[in-house]
Amino acid sequence: MNRFEGKTVLVTGGNSGIGLATVQAYAAEGARVVITGRDEASLETARATHGANAIAIRNVAGTVAAARELAERLSAQHVTLDAVFINAGIATFAPFTDMTESAWDETFAINVKGPYFQIQALVPLLNAGASIVLNGSINAHIGMPQSSLYAASKAALVSFAKTLSAELLPRGVRVNVVSPGPVTTPLHVKLGLPDEAAAQLQSQIPLGRFGKSSEVAATVLHLSAEESGFIVGTEIIIDGGMSQL
Repeated sequence: MNRFEGKTVLVTGGNSGIGLATVQAYAAEGARVVITGRDEASLETARATHGANAIAIRNVAGTVAAARELAERLSAQHVTLDAVFINAGIATFAPFTDMTESAWDETFAINVKGPYFQIQALVPLLNAGASIVLNGSINAHIGMPQSSLYAASKAALVSFAKTLSAELLPRGVRVNVVSPGPVTTPLHVKLGLPDEAAAQLQSQIPLGRFGKSSEVAATVLHLSAEESGFIVGTEIIIDGGMSQL
């Protein structure tokens, strides 16, 4: 299929993990992809392998200034967008009693303030019928120990899918959210989960395995395509049944 032939899409945090898998999936279906990230080397690698028209922009998510700068750079290149995947985010896990103000500020800046003001800045660049997909998490729905900050930040994105859809619908723009469960990504490696903890987590997944980044990407593309035009303000959970069964 070439559902995105002639279309331009943006993936924030598109240089690794779920973001990179989504970039690959969009490009495979004909899209021109704009990729953002903070690591210049991996960003350039992602750009170079996804077509001559791919655009890579270093952007450190989490401030209003960064959100506006990205929108201004796209506007200067006369780029308009048919789909946006707001994927850039961080995960900080620690007991509630050990959480610090700096951890709070960083988590909410990157996971909540960044997406909110990035969407605001991009509104003038969105084509009629554009789709925005937010990357949430099942942690917004389950009481997993040590996830209080991360879970709260992702719950905000679930709320954004509803409220921003209501505001942007008159412009023909839909907002939805995908909420993955445990997925094998570089982020999980960085968390340094001990083998026994990883095994315990996997045992809680009815399908008996961690998810794949490509499985999340497939759902992002579905929500970005015309075929999902009747899906608005909705959350799709991708967790192997972890929060459902």
